[in-house]
Amino acid sequence: MSLLPVAEAQARLLDSAAPIHRFESVSLDMTEGRVLARDLTARLTQPPFDASAMDGYALRFEDAATPGSELQVIGASAAGHAFEGTVGKGETVRIFTGAPVPAGADSVLLQEDAGRLEGDRIRTTYPLRKGQHIRPRGQDFLEDETVLPAGTVMDFSRLTVAAAMNHPALDVYRQPLVAILATGDELVAPGTEPGPSQIIASNTFGIAALARSAGAHVLDLGIVADDSDAITAAIGRAQVAKADVIVTLGGASVGDHDLVQATMIDAGMQLDFWRIAMRPGKPLMVGSLGDTHVLGLPGNPVSSLVCGLLFLEPLIRKLASLPPIKREGVVSTAVTFAANDQRQDYVRATLTRADDGGWLAEPFSKQDSSMMKVFSRADCLVVRPPHAPELEAGSPTQVIFLRPDLLG
Repeated sequence: MSLLPVAEAQARLLDSAAPIHRFESVSLDMTEGRVLARDLTARLTQPPFDASAMDGYALRFEDAATPGSELQVIGASAAGHAFEGTVGKGETVRIFTGAPVPAGADSVLLQEDAGRLEGDRIRTTYPLRKGQHIRPRGQDFLEDETVLPAGTVMDFSRLTVAAAMNHPALDVYRQPLVAILATGDELVAPGTEPGPSQIIASNTFGIAALARSAGAHVLDLGIVADDSDAITAAIGRAQVAKADVIVTLGGASVGDHDLVQATMIDAGMQLDFWRIAMRPGKPLMVGSLGDTHVLGLPGNPVSSLVCGLLFLEPLIRKLASLPPIKREGVVSTAVTFAANDQRQDYVRATLTRADDGGWLAEPFSKQDSSMMKVFSRADCLVVRPPHAPELEAGSPTQVIFLRPDLLG
């Protein structure tokens, strides 16, 4: 099988995926980042009454249209404690922000625009506009009004309005369940003393974090030995849990000790493709096991993480009905890049500001796919297409931002 171009591989994977439209009711305080499955309508009107927008005096406009008017203070209206009477001719009510405007009043005079007189009286000192400083009933939203349509991604502002609409829980699309399986006799868990031929399993933690940040719930299937029966049992656990995606880490190639692909096929996986024209990450496997997507990531940590960014993150976002995360951008190179071969390179680099305010990308001198420290210090991946010619320093180049906040 020839090497598949990255763009074609991404398109084939995403074309095979459809958003999960099963939904669940979730407590409002747990819905940040979730997607509304139904239109959200207001259960009440906000504000529920004409409310004062400022501290001052509620009065009739005709009694205070010009400065120098004198009025009698007949009571007070505070938030949660409305004035029950009616404002008549020559009368006013001391009012505070958020309080109901009493019957008879149609305007609010700022407290600093009134002078206090003896006998609970005031004199206006500034011109008044009719309706001034009053928030009319329903100014924000009306009962039964659709405020947030289905498909809305809940964030801090939308959670606030959902709460104000009196919703304690929301119907949101179910998060995709991603089951992660790390394979290899050489792997041991962090905190374990590795043997002479063993290393610490690290990929699971980065891929799990990436999956969660993309909108998934994660099931860690643990570390499984290079044994077909053990791999089959782990696959079974993922199927029982009804995983939407099974991610395998390592063992997806076809070497003597790479058993994942063959075991998956024996379990019923339909292999779509493997071996991508990219570096790092060539031995990527994509298939399906019934309705479950299967993504076999390389065992080398950096290869696994790069493939996770390019394939797993967009897959999860589509399943979760979430918009793609924008990571692509164009920056200038700080050094000359050599001509490329037939594979698309993803070169780890740091970013610094140029004199013109733009970004300059400088690659690390070592790019081995096992070097996690370098990846952790990288700001971006410089994308070098297949057969790209030499790129001189200062030239524009496409990059993938590892931290999307750098796009700003």
